[in-house]
Amino acid sequence: MQRKPYPSDVSDEEWALVAPYLTLMTEEAPQRNYALREVFNGVRWIARTGAPWRMMPHDLPPWHVVYQQMRRWIEARVFESLVHDLREVLRLAQGRKEKPTAVILDSRTIQSTPESGARAGYDGAKKRKGSKVHLAVDTLGHLLALSVTAANEQDRAQVAELCEQVQAVTGETVEVAFADQGYTGEQAAEDAKTHGIRLEVVKLPEAKRGFVLLPRRWVVERSIGWMARFRRLARDYERLPETLAGLHYLAFASLLLKRFVDVIAQC
Repeated sequence: MQRKPYPSDVSDEEWALVAPYLTLMTEEAPQRNYALREVFNGVRWIARTGAPWRMMPHDLPPWHVVYQQMRRWIEARVFESLVHDLREVLRLAQGRKEKPTAVILDSRTIQSTPESGARAGYDGAKKRKGSKVHLAVDTLGHLLALSVTAANEQDRAQVAELCEQVQAVTGETVEVAFADQGYTGEQAAEDAKTHGIRLEVVKLPEAKRGFVLLPRRWVVERSIGWMARFRRLARDYERLPETLAGLHYLAFASLLLKRFVDVIAQC
């Protein structure tokens, strides 16, 4: 009997696109006991609801099956490949160049839990103990690069790694990176320059009063807001930083899949 669908389930149109990325072995492989689509639905259910693994609904595959397959997908960089390919297609659909020339850098601090406590650090600015996720997005807000550190790590110290990742996935087309005042300093600018990128810090007005919408910087803030729809990312529940990073890519892949299907429907 077919189960009742969950809101997090992948649609037929989305599955037609994502299935080739997820099929690390043939669908008829003898060791496969559960449909790959249902396993992917299980991963999306966890990401959207934020529930513990052992509370996976009984009409989805067992939690350990879903978790093990998710780990395989993360290690194979499946979600990263999906995000990068969808980003390029959506840029072309909006009349942009396939590869961006500008990016925006920022970070988000995620509260730690007993599972992630071993790598937790204290973010004095946000007065929170946990992990920090450093992001680079294009001017449409689509994810380009990501790294996970303890929350006490300075944003400016991650410029070199983010710029290296950005140039690797774009083919070194990025010329400028916009960032907030947390990236101020000669070393951060030099790290970006090493990878052929000019770091431009967008500062707050001196007479700030209330909320101020800053040029360029609001784009990455919106991207961080998009991730709030995925409750698994509300706190750091993961023992491994690679899992936390992979779930961020999964979240962006889910968002971009929906947008891609909407673009196709309008054609």
